[in-house]
Amino acid sequence: RLIIRNGNNVEAPPVYDSYEVEYLPIEGLLSTGRHFFVELTTDSSGAAAGMALRYEAFEQGHCYEPFVKYGNFTASNPRYPVGTTVEFSCDPGYTLEQGSTIIECVDPNDPQWNETEPACRAVCSGELTDVAGVVLSPNWPEAYGKGQDCIWGLHVEEDKRVMLDVRVLRLGTGDVLTFYDGDDLTARILGQYTGARGRFKIYASTADVTVQFQSDPGAGAFTYRQGFVIHFSEVPRNDTCPELPDIANGWKTSSQPELLHGTVVTYHCYPGFQLTGTDLLMCHWDLTWSGDLPSCERVTSCRDPGDAEHSRRVVSSPKFPVGSTVQYVCDKGYVLAGAGTLTCHDRVAGGPKWSDRLPKCIPETYEPCHNPGVPAGGRQSPERRLYPAGATLHFSCAAGRALLGEGSLRCLPGHPSRWSGSPPICK
Repeated sequence: RLIIRNGNNVEAPPVYDSYEVEYLPIEGLLSTGRHFFVELTTDSSGAAAGMALRYEAFEQGHCYEPFVKYGNFTASNPRYPVGTTVEFSCDPGYTLEQGSTIIECVDPNDPQWNETEPACRAVCSGELTDVAGVVLSPNWPEAYGKGQDCIWGLHVEEDKRVMLDVRVLRLGTGDVLTFYDGDDLTARILGQYTGARGRFKIYASTADVTVQFQSDPGAGAFTYRQGFVIHFSEVPRNDTCPELPDIANGWKTSSQPELLHGTVVTYHCYPGFQLTGTDLLMCHWDLTWSGDLPSCERVTSCRDPGDAEHSRRVVSSPKFPVGSTVQYVCDKGYVLAGAGTLTCHDRVAGGPKWSDRLPKCIPETYEPCHNPGVPAGGRQSPERRLYPAGATLHFSCAAGRALLGEGSLRCLPGHPSRWSGSPPICK
């Protein structure tokens, strides 16, 4: 039981009692003072939908601020003194009902609106001729009723066609939503749906679409936010995607002159700029592009110059910004061919570039050792005029002679290369 009292305690006189009147008056309730006392009593008989009250304080000598659910209004004076006029409008998909579009604050002795605020409701059926709009299931977002048969006509410019964006679709078993590709129910059916489904789009072939909704007259209780929300708009009548714009510091190419379904547009950047985003956009079957427009951003760093084989590198900054350096150090046994240090320079025309090409590490070469000579009464193995760096030369003596010194010498790499010791003698 809901009781609203004109005062601040349980003894105050009631101005509303749900036992006596089921619904609150459309125009609302006004207190004679600064207080309303709201009393809600429940029992154990079962669950109920509940209640929602909106209250508002306003100045004496003024009208209260109007309110319209699912709509808006504009006032000639935001303080609502006598003489103020208010004009109402509804959100897309809703229609003004049971009231005037314009009301006025009248009666200086007892300021009040000359009419009650209108109501905005999602109604069953209608003819819509705007370039874009919304179709809502009856009573949305509340539950729609049983046994309804609603028809909406959508009409855009003759040289256009209708695109339907079904954003919400939650229907009960036995309830049907049908789209016709024309201005009556004899036109070709674009689609027929029941139950629940995620967001999808439908394209008509003409400038007119008929939407029909039928709910089962014998269905059980409906739930809050069960129904549908359809946004519609006019689109080009041909089968092409909208023209894509050029991008700053770049250009685009197309796989074919007409932007038909399947056409691919490729974006490129001028030297010194790099692409951010996808470079390929495809025209989908629903005449939308596969992604967002990319952009060409100025390059502020060099590309990774890479590694040189048989070396290690020392990097001053891992992202290679302008001014950074990369130094290459060859492994042992290899020497550098090319610049050992690369510097990233900013060249406005073509963007940042490295100061030199990637160097190479090549095997180091040494001068050979000359034959140190054969000791008297001795032999060499192998016997050559020149020995490459790293080669080993062995010595031996003839029978009856003894070897004094190292029996083997190694040609040590260097510039010049040299033997590891003096040749032995045979004595």
